[in-house]
Amino acid sequence: MARLAQTHGLTDVQQEILSTVRDFVDKEIIPVATELEHRDEYPQQIVDGLKELGVFGLMIPEEYGGLGESLLTYALCVEEIARGWMSVSGIINTHFIVAYMLKQHGTQEQKEYFLPRMAAGETRGAFSMSEPGLGSDVSAITSKAVRDGDEYVLNGQKMWLTNGGTSTLVAVLVRSDEGHPEGTAPHKSMTTFLVEKEPGFGEVRPGLTIPGKIEKMGYKGVDTTELIMDGLRIPANRVLGGVTGRGFYQMMDGVEVGRVNVAARGCGVAQRAFELGVQYAQQRHTFGKPIAQHQAIQFKLAEMATKVEAAHAMMVNAARKKDSGERNDLEAGMAKYLASEYCKEVVEDAFRIHGGYGFSKEYEIERLYREAPMLLIGEGTAEIQKMIIGRRLLEEYRFQG
Repeated sequence: MARLAQTHGLTDVQQEILSTVRDFVDKEIIPVATELEHRDEYPQQIVDGLKELGVFGLMIPEEYGGLGESLLTYALCVEEIARGWMSVSGIINTHFIVAYMLKQHGTQEQKEYFLPRMAAGETRGAFSMSEPGLGSDVSAITSKAVRDGDEYVLNGQKMWLTNGGTSTLVAVLVRSDEGHPEGTAPHKSMTTFLVEKEPGFGEVRPGLTIPGKIEKMGYKGVDTTELIMDGLRIPANRVLGGVTGRGFYQMMDGVEVGRVNVAARGCGVAQRAFELGVQYAQQRHTFGKPIAQHQAIQFKLAEMATKVEAAHAMMVNAARKKDSGERNDLEAGMAKYLASEYCKEVVEDAFRIHGGYGFSKEYEIERLYREAPMLLIGEGTAEIQKMIIGRRLLEEYRFQG
């Protein structure tokens, strides 16, 4: 659709990038997405095409071989890719977060070593915070790193790694008590390690095992895995930023831009659901006329389009705030919360417009209906976003009486 989710004030370069990505989505992703998703098949040909377009290096500085683009440009590209198939945007997202963390927090040596390879798509990133028993409570991490000479020994089990099998670099958050006396706040005794590995499953380097793919309701094609560390030895120069105890803040910075990304994915899926719904409503006839001419369906389409527009506007605002250098946790939390909730509602309305056919795997909306729920929990649940939003609002509107 040409009318919805337009972004004003883009440069010619940004418009050209978006046009290129949109054409790629229409020609290379949408025609094959549902078939690949039903087979749970990794979209290697699509990924190779995105590498050729330079998408993996979109926000990596030009000095390291990237395009040096803004978060807004990246988010708008993600919106387009998710419109085609949300799983592909997930493959890009985890890579992007690791590259962003390296750019913002890495040592010069780490940047020079990793970023050129990441820009070319040769090194593929994944990041790991969650564990089987902690959910949203990052402070409850039990995986641990212990110093042993010039190395650290890592032990523990991590959960929900997107790109866990296909990645070759994982940013892993663990406890590291070295230099942090007993009683130190949990978030001040965490460290991010840059773990290189071979792609695949099983033991991918000594002490590191990727057991296999987790079977999921939706969000297929992309591999989601566990990660098990058992005596994994990592050189001290692979501590992100070179100093222990900063991992929590580094990860939260990465997740903050990741929330803008998830909002963009919600916008893209919602836009595709609207496209499918409005098209089907004009093709399907009941009582002698297209169902689009029934007032009940027009009301539904009006609500769907309004939600697509609102979510897109909030996502763009959050990205622009981050690009300006200002704090954007409030805007990112609002955008992620609204876009994921609206995405679920727009997809369900498009599903209802399709009637019984929406339940058939022959129709694309069936896939979207299974994919949308992942956005409700990715990069923090709605409840977590509300906590962030509420705390920030109280900071901004502190009562002075």
